[in-house]
Amino acid sequence: MQHAPYWLVVVLLMVGFYTMIASANLVKRLIGLGVFQVAVFFLYILLAKVRGGTAPILEEGIALYSNPLPHVLILTAIVVSVATTALGLALVVRIYHAYGSMDEDELVQHDNEVESALAARDARVLQAPRKAESS
Repeated sequence: MQHAPYWLVVVLLMVGFYTMIASANLVKRLIGLGVFQVAVFFLYILLAKVRGGTAPILEEGIALYSNPLPHVLILTAIVVSVATTALGLALVVRIYHAYGSMDEDELVQHDNEVESALAARDARVLQAPRKAESS
């Protein structure tokens, strides 16, 4: 039972990572990224906990203190995580307006179609002067 929180971290890491890799939907990938980040936050907080330690306030009779630095770093990481999620969601909205889809497979297919259409147009443009010269 002592290692249960660490197993929870491992499960959250795996769920978040699997969601990011297995899903083609961009919103689901952002959710997976959020789960992964929460697992990392939880791991840092678990590692920072000192059994029997108190807050670092100097008083007589207290010999064991917990280091507050990991907790402060996690607060900063949470702010970065929220900003990353907000930026990712803004990009997903912009992609949806531009392509009409949030599925990565459809986006790649659309880009391939556009690229092949441009290549065909360029081939026609390059061959058009040759046809005019030969007649």
